[in-house]
Amino acid sequence: MLELQDICFQVNEDSGEKEILKHVNLKIEDSFVAITGPNGGGKSTMAKVIAGIVKPTSGKILFNGEDITDLSITERAKKGISFAFQQPVRFKGLTVLDLINLAHGEPISLNRACKYLSEVGLCAKDYIHREVNASLSGGELKRIEIAMIIARGTKLSIFDEPEAGIDLWSFNNLIRVFEGMREKIDGSLLIISHQERILNIADKIIVLADGEVRAQGTKEEVLPELLTSSQACSTLMDKVV
Repeated sequence: MLELQDICFQVNEDSGEKEILKHVNLKIEDSFVAITGPNGGGKSTMAKVIAGIVKPTSGKILFNGEDITDLSITERAKKGISFAFQQPVRFKGLTVLDLINLAHGEPISLNRACKYLSEVGLCAKDYIHREVNASLSGGELKRIEIAMIIARGTKLSIFDEPEAGIDLWSFNNLIRVFEGMREKIDGSLLIISHQERILNIADKIIVLADGEVRAQGTKEEVLPELLTSSQACSTLMDKVV
């Protein structure tokens, strides 16, 4: 279980200090948790704070009861926390098989590596020996990154807007992959997203706006009001235009 206790995060700007996260208190223990909210609300920052990419200004982070606030991203990875970026990194000179072996922590059989690719909807024979370079599309890279996370078998897997920059076909495949992961993994998925289809398959939805938790609960409790608010904002913008 992940627990955030009174987490704050500030940055220094020319105009002074700016609060990005404001006294965030959360417990994340469900299989599939989605964090949503308006752009600039602090969602990606919170994901990076959890992963250890940035350190909170104040507050405490507990993972399975252990204080990990001062641990680095590498140390947190060893504890079982994975982070997938909006734009996956390309590794020129490394093959997909190389990355899966690195993610697993030791070399595995070709058949087992291919199985991980199959789980994310990729034809293993077409990808297992391919170099992770510019020849791969954004959707392909994201599914390879997910295959790496499955190979690692982490207790907490964080995805920052996985739908960003991919086409509809790839997005549909990602939805199926996440549905499969939800059923199979022994841990939690934490996904930052605006997409209703992702929110619809979440066990819990957290709404973050202006650096604060504005709502949290099941999709039945949170999604109707969230969609109503989104529609109202869209209508207002149409009138302004």
